[in-house]
Amino acid sequence: MHRLVVLVTASRLSNAVLGAVVYTGGMADEAVTIKTRENGPYLVRGPVVIQDADGTEYRVEGSAVALCRCGASTTKPFCDGTHSRIGFQAAERAVREEG
Repeated sequence: MHRLVVLVTASRLSNAVLGAVVYTGGMADEAVTIKTRENGPYLVRGPVVIQDADGTEYRVEGSAVALCRCGASTTKPFCDGTHSRIGFQAAERAVREEG
């Protein structure tokens, strides 16, 4: 069985770890994708378990889960739509390293 852990942070401005996305699939056809939504949450699709910093696991119901990227959600690490109310502006593209 494969295990992939992705740290979930409050925002790009913070290094505070809120939890992790843990891939628990063992089959090649069970792809996990993490996509950023414009000025919104991370959208995680695939067989994952959400684990907070204390190790508490939250099973994902359905095929996708939205994780907070703005840091203002009251249901962290899950998105509650607060990004829309506060006017969250995100860097949508990763900065490529020169070299």
